[in-house]
Parts: sequence; C-alpha cells; structure tokens
Amino acid sequence: MQKAKETLVIAFALFSLFFGAGNLILPPQLGFKAGDFWWLVTLGFCLSAVLVPLLGILAHAKLQGTIFDFGKKVSPAFALGYAFIIYAISIALPSPRTASVTHEIAVQPFFDTPYILTSMVYFGLVFVFVMNRSKILDIIGKLLTPAIILILVLIMGIATFAYPFDFGETVFAHPFTDGILEGYQTFDAIGAIVVGGVIIISINLKNKTAPYAEKKRLIRNAGMLAGLGLLLIYAGLIFTGALMHNTFDADISRTALLNGISINTLGNTANLFLSVLVSLACFTTAVGIVTGTADFMKYRFGDSQQAYTLTAIIGCVLGVVMGQFNVGVIIAVAVPALTLVYPVTIVLIFLNVLPERYSSPTVFKWVVATTLVFSLPEFIHYALGPWDIGLGGVRRLFSWVPLSTFNLGWVLPALVVFISANIHKQIRS
Repeated sequence: MQKAKETLVIAFALFSLFFGAGNLILPPQLGFKAGDFWWLVTLGFCLSAVLVPLLGILAHAKLQGTIFDFGKKVSPAFALGYAFIIYAISIALPSPRTASVTHEIAVQPFFDTPYILTSMVYFGLVFVFVMNRSKILDIIGKLLTPAIILILVLIMGIATFAYPFDFGETVFAHPFTDGILEGYQTFDAIGAIVVGGVIIISINLKNKTAPYAEKKRLIRNAGMLAGLGLLLIYAGLIFTGALMHNTFDADISRTALLNGISINTLGNTANLFLSVLVSLACFTTAVGIVTGTADFMKYRFGDSQQAYTLTAIIGCVLGVVMGQFNVGVIIAVAVPALTLVYPVTIVLIFLNVLPERYSSPTVFKWVVATTLVFSLPEFIHYALGPWDIGLGGVRRLFSWVPLSTFNLGWVLPALVVFISANIHKQIRS
C-alpha cells in the first residue's frame, strides 16, 4: 500500500513537472485548426509529447544518473557540452515562457501591470521552492497536481457534453507530422531528461539505501502513470479545441483561445479557475527546470551547495529577464534551437532505452553524428531564414532526403546508420 501511494505521488509530481505553459496552450489550438483530423494531429502530438518523454523517464530509470549519462557513450566532452546546452535552453526559454503565459492568462485580465513585475514575483517564489529541495516532490505531487487535473477535467468534460460533435476542415497540409512538430514546442523530450534527474535525486534524498531494482521499478511505474495522464489530457484538450472551431476567429492566438474555451465552459468563474490552473501548471514546471539545472551544477562541482544556490539565482534572474517578453516571441526564439537539439535528444533517449547489445559507444557516436548532420538544414533555415547570407541552398541540397518535406529529414538516415552500425558490429564479432 505504501509503495502504491509513493508511486502515485511521484507520478503526480512527474505529470505536473511536465505539464507547463506549452502543454496547456498548444493542444487547444492544434485541435481548433485540425478539424476532422483532430485525431490524427493527436497521434502525432502524443508521439513527440508523450511517447518520447515517457521513454526518457524509462531511460532515467535504467541509468539512475544525471543528464551527463545520456551522452557519455558518445564522449565525455559531448556529454558535458550537451548537458550545458540543454540546461541553458531550458532556463532561457521554457522556464521564462511559464512566467509569460502566467502573466497573459492569470494576471493581465485582472491587473494592468507589466510583464517584468509578474516575472519578479513569480521567480521569487520559484527560488523559495527550489531552495526547499527536499520537500519539492511531496508538495507538487500531493497538493498542486490534483488541483491542475481537476480543473482540466472540468473544462474538457463540460465541452464534451455541451457542444455537438461537429468539426471543421483542417488547415494542416500534413496533420500527423504537423502534430509531431508541434509536440516539439512542449519541450517534453528535453523536459524528460531534466525533470527525470529531479525525480532521481528526490527519491535518493528520501531513501538513499533503496536498491537499484526497486528504484527502477518505482520510476518506471510512475512514468507510465504520468504518461497515461498526459495522453488523456492532451487528447481531451485537442478534442475540445476541435469542437469549438466555429466559436472563435480563425486567427485567434493560443492564449486567447484557451481563455475563450475556459469562459465558454466554466462561465463567470472562468477567469478565476483559469488563473489558478495556469499559475499552478506553469509554476511547477519552472520549479522543476531550475531545480534540475541547480542539481546538475551541484553534482558537477563536487556536491557544492554554493553551486546549487548560485545556479538557482542565475536561473531565476534569467527567468525574470526573458519572462517579460510575450509568449509569441519566446516560441519564435525557441524554434531554431529545437530543430537542432530535439532530434539529438530523441535519439539519445531511444539509444539509452535499448539493451546494451544494440547501443554500443560506436553506435551512439555514428547515430548522433548522423542526426546532427541531417538536422542542420532545418536549423539553418529557421535560424538564418530572415537573413539572406547565401546559406539558403543548404536546405535545398538536402531536399532529396525522405521526410525532409516534413522537417523530419534526420529520421531515416539515423535509422539506417543505427541498423548498419549494428550489422557491422555483428559481422566483426
């Protein structure tokens, strides 16, 4: 009974650490634009925003280390560089985005205050939570997550029974792959390797003597429950957005759509419920990101509490600086970084989940290198697209690659190299 309760608390905490700003504002608009193909968009979105993050948690259960362990088979230098890039992106983009969403949905409707004031108060509270490291799992898992889920279920349940099952036409040329790419924006694959580390350390703080197998089973079961929760919530939010295709203007923003859906389902109390929902969902994610970054720096500097505190301060200050920009600006900045880092993260997660006989250091090196090479055209396109500096031909040069039309040109080359490297290994042995 105690183990089941502990598993449930960790699953709730995982769900809440994952479910932040992007997870809340992206699915409804996907459904709103998907029309009859809302189910196909849901499949694509959940592939990149549920399955891959779940595998990331399973990889953490297997490794039970830090983010450094995800890339160490490539090389220690790569692993360290990758870890720093992931944490830099996390505290510079998704973490501040949680403050921006909180301001636009939970503060702006009530108070005429600037972004920076919200960010300062918000990250001041984040810092307090991060510095109370040993209590994070229980506070988030037992108190905050149930409130988030309850409000979401209310919104989706009322929409399901109040609106006819009538869907519009899709605006997506490729609903499935568009869903996959939109799932990138949740940062959940990156989140898996960041918050997975938070869960590992939290479990170790509570029970340092627990055997490896017991912790592996606990993390795996909690991850499966959290993944199921995310799947149901995402599908419900996308479906809710699809039901309301005739209710709002076609060019409505993500945050405005979420606000409109809340008003249509929760009535006069919508602003209050939505404010609580957004604040809790965003806040728990920000706490997880800053805590994960601080944990890693503490580990790298010989279990130094000073390194932990300094990193927490830097993460919160950076959150204040970036958090004063609106959500659209932060998402625009995030896209180029994600087109390069996300594919590598997905590949590292898959390789770390596989049995050792299929994921030797040589396989890691070749597959990761291939993924980087075939991700570069998209990175160049999105990062340098506004400036004509003669690199536009790079993307055209790779246009022959299967799936490149869908911005997934790295998938088949990485798969071919993975298979080839394993065949070569078997022949040599």
